Amino acid sequence: MSGFAYKDGRLHAEAVDLSDIAAAAGTPTYVYSASVIEANYRAYADAMDGLNVGIHFALKANGNLAVVALLAGLGAGADIVSGGELKRALAAGVPAERIVFSGVGKSREELSQAVVAGVGQINVESEPELEALNDVAASLGRRQRAAFRINPDVDANTHEKISTGKKGDKFGIAYDRVRAIFATAARLPYIEPTGVALHIGSQLTDLEPFRRAYARAAELVRALRADGVRIDSIDLGGGIGITYENEVPPSLTDYAAMVAETVGNLGCKLAVEPGRSVVGPAGVLLTRVIYRKNGDDRAILILDAGMNDLVRPSMYGAYHPILPVVEPAAGAPVSPIDVAGPVCETGDTFARGRALSPIEAGDLVAIGAAGAYGFTMASNYNARPMPAEILVRGRHFEIIRPRQAVEALFADERIPGWVRR
Repeated sequence: MSGFAYKDGRLHAEAVDLSDIAAAAGTPTYVYSASVIEANYRAYADAMDGLNVGIHFALKANGNLAVVALLAGLGAGADIVSGGELKRALAAGVPAERIVFSGVGKSREELSQAVVAGVGQINVESEPELEALNDVAASLGRRQRAAFRINPDVDANTHEKISTGKKGDKFGIAYDRVRAIFATAARLPYIEPTGVALHIGSQLTDLEPFRRAYARAAELVRALRADGVRIDSIDLGGGIGITYENEVPPSLTDYAAMVAETVGNLGCKLAVEPGRSVVGPAGVLLTRVIYRKNGDDRAILILDAGMNDLVRPSMYGAYHPILPVVEPAAGAPVSPIDVAGPVCETGDTFARGRALSPIEAGDLVAIGAAGAYGFTMASNYNARPMPAEILVRGRHFEIIRPRQAVEALFADERIPGWVRR
């Protein structure tokens, strides 16, 4: 795990012993490496140098203000999918003109917030949304720049729940309808239709689906220009995967070369929207073993972190590495063990039959590659408070979100006077 390594027999985030973080912040706690986040962003910037590409971090992967501000300071824009993420991006210091508003279900209220804020681009995903955006912009007396997200009908070869560019998926406009929608948009007085957008899915480890989708986008841009439409931008989305177990993601150099080959000669301003590949490897979920329980055929570790803290294994069957904070002795025996949480669901399981060295009650473990879609997908199920979040740089760490108090879970709730107690 990049940024996390054993030093003097203990697992560290950069130069900080994870045991020290557990002592200061408790568990479960998300821990992020600032250096890894910065390095991953710069890898994109270096690979894309000379391609006229804007890099817009996808807040859905990790929306903590400290993380977003760190990236904004490096020059990143933001890819958002809700009014809440718009406010987060602005609060973190992302300039409005570097914000792209994506998402299939933007409400009129959210569209109004985006137009008022002056976001750089809204990616329209349907005819009704186009009508709504024109109405909203008209009511505000502002002309809004818009791109149209196409559905290129390309199989991303990823998990079905995070594939977004095939026919039948809810995202984007059917490829054969896009030219007609541009013609409609051209007649709307408050819409400036100048871009094409797409995003085919997440956790892709093969460039070929990207290549097919980008080639279809280039074909569409040429057709639209033949129709007399001025197209000056292409939003390529995100989706490059990371290593959880044994995946081998494509190199960013190869990805950039493919971008140059497919759309680099169109004279367009390009945008990419990485999320997982920037923050995923930069985070772990630090948790403590509550019990080591004997199962029918193997032991079960019960952690103080549950599926409400990290839902990916339960929701997607996702693999995450699990490492003890105290380094196992050389040659220590391993045996299959289940790793589960305290939530009242059988699905609250992080691993089944995982080969691990001996781990006992009270030990700390780190669930790796958890910097993306960890906290952002967390919940209060079973009335469990949200975990803390920590950002590490070198020998120092900061609590960038304190652990939620249990009382905060019901502080806003009201019991009607007619309910007998």
